[in-house]
Amino acid sequence: MTKINYGYFKAYAVGLGLMALISSCSKDRNPSPTGAQPIATLGLYEKDSSIDKRVYIPISIVSAQPSIVYFSAFDTGSSGMTMDAHGLIPASMITNSGIQVAGDSVNVNGITVTNSTGTLFYKGPGSGRAVYGNLAYAQITIGDQNGRITTRRIPFFLYYKSEEANTKTIEPIHSSDIFGVGPGVSFANSAIASPLSYFASSNGTVSGFKLAKFSNAAFNLSGTYVSKLLTIGLVPADLSSSSGFIMHPLTYYPYGGYSPCISANVTYSNTTVSTAVLFDTSTPAISTIENINASATLNALPANTNIRITTTSGFTYSYVTAGAGDITQVANPSYTDDPRAIFSINFFTENQYLVNYSTHQIGLKND
Repeated sequence: MTKINYGYFKAYAVGLGLMALISSCSKDRNPSPTGAQPIATLGLYEKDSSIDKRVYIPISIVSAQPSIVYFSAFDTGSSGMTMDAHGLIPASMITNSGIQVAGDSVNVNGITVTNSTGTLFYKGPGSGRAVYGNLAYAQITIGDQNGRITTRRIPFFLYYKSEEANTKTIEPIHSSDIFGVGPGVSFANSAIASPLSYFASSNGTVSGFKLAKFSNAAFNLSGTYVSKLLTIGLVPADLSSSSGFIMHPLTYYPYGGYSPCISANVTYSNTTVSTAVLFDTSTPAISTIENINASATLNALPANTNIRITTTSGFTYSYVTAGAGDITQVANPSYTDDPRAIFSINFFTENQYLVNYSTHQIGLKND
């Protein structure tokens, strides 16, 4: 029986308590009319902690302890894999002040740990998280007995400590494991990008991925495996004008690379704001619209409020606010210290999503 380690994201995520077996399994392939095939089609695990929804992807480190599977939060809002060092390298190398690396790097359990350090900050109104670690390299296996694929040796962020930014309270181990698939690079180290971006294009595919619509019915406390949610490698049919995807060019920034944010107008309660919009699988069921004219607090919009998002490329999406578990709030950027409008995982239960790493575009499709 495979041992699965899972964590708890304080105010961010709850880990999966799911058992899985490591066994040989071929990956799903979907043929294209042109003969091109995606690199792999994998399932994800949907979980609802009763306070938010999350989607997880199973990860194991080749050569470290391949029988241990870690469920990482699948995140369209960040770039790069972030993984706790505990259980992957000897405990003697991990201290409260850092990972002990003699010289420029050390190879242990199939993982190359460098002496290049970094910090990730996750901000929130009045709170936040800081994650400390090192640039590392390893082969990783994405998926489990339901379907899996192994990467070549790729860079990732191996952290030794995650703490609440204000109180310095140490978070449980593996509670900050994140699988960031955004189009940019990690703020911890610019050498780290989405693990999915390292798959070489082949057989007519283009570097990228697409997400099928998440199943609302599959979100529950125990977690549900949903097949064929993630397709790695884009085929010509995905990128054609008849695919239904509306493509959005992305903006490059010296810090963080290409941003996953899209320019749009957001309308609510007879108010329209022009803003950068992020569709984020790692944001629970609370969406936030930033408005510089709003009061310096978080104000939840009443139930049955109509919300409309219109991107500058012509994609439109409308929804009606509900109650608990599907809240949209309005905030002043001076209070949140974040100018973006961030829409939660609920967006992905009604729409398809695509990232083209080669051309630096995000595709959106009503479903």
